[in-house]
Amino acid sequence: MDTNILKITVILSLSISLLLSLHPQAIFSLEIEDDEEDYVLDHPLVIPNFRSRSRFLLHTMKKDKIKKGTHCNINSHYNICNGISANNGTSLLYCCKKHCRNVLRDWNNCGGCGNRCKFGERCCGGVCTDVVYNVNHCGKCDKQCSPGVKCEFGYCGYA
Repeated sequence: MDTNILKITVILSLSISLLLSLHPQAIFSLEIEDDEEDYVLDHPLVIPNFRSRSRFLLHTMKKDKIKKGTHCNINSHYNICNGISANNGTSLLYCCKKHCRNVLRDWNNCGGCGNRCKFGERCCGGVCTDVVYNVNHCGKCDKQCSPGVKCEFGYCGYA
């Protein structure tokens, strides 16, 4: 009798695990919302080129893109991502733990360095926002449900 109960429990738990793994949509995916590889700066930066041997070419290097996660140094007088606006104002770059981060979309640095969003929240415009039951941000930032349709578990009209 005890072995039959144990067998049934194992079979049920394996069946549930298999069904959950085959579900086509995950409620909370770990994918990064910000799909771009580079941040296109709204205003190009003029970067001192200290490698140049000519004093005339010292300030001629311009940068109009910054790669995601670019190394930065908070303590240097020239910090490459110190409140830099990018992607037509949809990104705001700050140096967080020696790397450039978009504080308008990064849920580990939402609105500022070190401000981490809770489970079920995403960083939408620099504010930690519930994306599980919010009809204006259903499942991800700025995904609105149709009028009269509820947002449940990150999906519009889940039931």
